[in-house]
Amino acid sequence: MKIFALLLLATVPAFAQAAAKGKTEVTWYGHAAFVVKTPGGTALAIDPWINNPVNKDKTAIEKIQKLDYILISHGHFDHVGDAVALQKKTGAKIVASFELGSQLAAAGVPKEAAGFDTLGNAGGVLQLNDEVAVALVPAVHSSSFQAAENGPLLYAGAPIGFVVQIKGGPTLYHTGDTAYFTEMKQVGERFHPDVLLTCIGGHFTMDPVDAALAARDTGAKNVVPMHYGTFPVLTGTPEQFAKALKKSAPRGTMVQLRIGEPRTF
Repeated sequence: MKIFALLLLATVPAFAQAAAKGKTEVTWYGHAAFVVKTPGGTALAIDPWINNPVNKDKTAIEKIQKLDYILISHGHFDHVGDAVALQKKTGAKIVASFELGSQLAAAGVPKEAAGFDTLGNAGGVLQLNDEVAVALVPAVHSSSFQAAENGPLLYAGAPIGFVVQIKGGPTLYHTGDTAYFTEMKQVGERFHPDVLLTCIGGHFTMDPVDAALAARDTGAKNVVPMHYGTFPVLTGTPEQFAKALKKSAPRGTMVQLRIGEPRTF
């Protein structure tokens, strides 16, 4: 993780961060799936498993008409989700690790949608357009991709998280699937996220106690719990998280999103 700290210090900021005054719309679809619409009109999906078990709106994908970029933190099915279908529908570009982007080609994503301009690894900052830059940061997890049902699990690169920097708007940090790691403090010191989208379910990821430590270390004022309740083993709850926040990160406010209802930041 010391290498990560050096990478962050060595990377030139994509642009000077503006005050979080613009209205950015964030919609949660359950699990780790979000769609973000920026003040300038850029639309991004993050880990778009839209048709997950806790999202009862089975027309949700049909309602997503525009996407410019699809961010995928790692190759597991519950994070790749409906990315291929959404890419085919919208023509969006894929933002992911180099290896995962390459594997998605086997699932039908065209090469021009997953090229060097939007694939990278932890430590990199991708300037997507004049309004949005995405920093790729580490996550402590695993990553494999299954291109076909009953097919082999393929290496999908290292898992990552995303810091989405919006010019004239807020900075969002989507942790992806991860354990707590102390270098999250580096993310806070470098990028100063306004909104933390953090896994809390436990078992495969941080539980509420560790997620509260992540909130403390990143310094985010708005903290959105995700990746809980989808499967029985994900036992962490927002109530437990709110209690842990009061103890570890009292400056952070939990913002519990409702599935399918946009929230502005």
